[in-house]
Amino acid sequence: MTNYRWRIVVLLFIATTINYLDRQVISLLKPTLEVVFKWTETDYSHIVMAFQGAYALSYVIFGRLIDTIGTKLGYIIAVFVWSIAAVLHALATSTFGFGAYRALLGLGEGGNFPAAIKTVAEWFPKKERALATGVFNSGTNIGAVFAPILVPWVLGIYGWQAAFLLTGLIGFIWLFFWWWSYESPQQHKKLSPQELTYITSDAEVNTTGSIPWLDLIRYRQTWAFILGKLLTDPVWWFFLFWLPSYFASSFNLDLKKPSLPLIFVYTAATIGSIGGGYLSGYFIRRGWTINRSRKTAMLLYALCIVPIMLTRYATSIWEVVGLLSLAVAAHQAWSANLFTLVSDMFPKNAISSVVGLGGMAGSLGGLFFPIVVGSLLDTYKAAGSITIGYNYLFVICGSAYLLAWLCIHLFAPTMKPITLISASVDR
Repeated sequence: MTNYRWRIVVLLFIATTINYLDRQVISLLKPTLEVVFKWTETDYSHIVMAFQGAYALSYVIFGRLIDTIGTKLGYIIAVFVWSIAAVLHALATSTFGFGAYRALLGLGEGGNFPAAIKTVAEWFPKKERALATGVFNSGTNIGAVFAPILVPWVLGIYGWQAAFLLTGLIGFIWLFFWWWSYESPQQHKKLSPQELTYITSDAEVNTTGSIPWLDLIRYRQTWAFILGKLLTDPVWWFFLFWLPSYFASSFNLDLKKPSLPLIFVYTAATIGSIGGGYLSGYFIRRGWTINRSRKTAMLLYALCIVPIMLTRYATSIWEVVGLLSLAVAAHQAWSANLFTLVSDMFPKNAISSVVGLGGMAGSLGGLFFPIVVGSLLDTYKAAGSITIGYNYLFVICGSAYLLAWLCIHLFAPTMKPITLISASVDR
């Protein structure tokens, strides 16, 4: 039997790596850009909000678009838009310009996960989907690991504009390989009959046509995913956009040089993403139900994030690195399983739309949370104790996942698959 489906995951992994590399650049250049453009923490939070607002809109647009035109073309459009936007950052001459280009970046990048999750559902049986999702989702961390190595090097030699230009151009290379190698499993010439049989081994209803959003939001299962994303995505955005600044302000970390603490943290997140996807699949292979497997794994990950509240008692940077590493690893493990819940409960013709709705909710949370972050940090920065502001934020982050797990369990207590037929709903 061929294993072509894992080649597809490699493409998804690379696209996700590029996606996060492009968005991570600005957080590493923040100390430099603060001097050049005289930003306050509130100014920076507004730029982050511009990205998040557009990203939220993009999620729901691409979710519906990809269910309509398919993953191949939908992914191409998304990567093209965000790569153009990443390059344009090099032309920014004002805070408003950065906000505008960040918004365009968000409009493209929101298409990554609806396309990738739908691709996994098309190419993998349920028992492998969490692992496949964990593998490609680990690209979010690889991008964050490469960025602290690549960006300071480019910044030191060529300047901040070159950092945006170089990272943006990488996406255009990926587009060639995706166009050349991707087709659906039923149409792919390099796929063996045995692998196609394995991919389609689940007893799933084959449905066609898009499902109206109003029909989808009537389901409790949809709200389980929406609330899970709304409560936990803002935490990841905080980790992504503020951790470099946190280490710089609290431990005098020089972001103009490759940052070992950041590399360590995001490497841990990579391990968590893959390991987290494997664990629930392991439970399923042991004979556990999908409901028990996913929720047991997700509860364990939620508990692993709680210790981040202890950062206020840490006495060295490496104690903080250890707590943050555990938290980001658990988040990525959580995220791999949360995304997989959609393909566990919904038919393939609704997956991107549901992912889009949940992604929009998570991005809206990420849009408003920076208001709290910026205000809190500016307040304590003015008082000369910005670290205290970060400590309060870590308490919020440590609580969010247990609350999200409870919401998921309440809205989807059994996680039974639902049947949707074209535009009508089987209730």
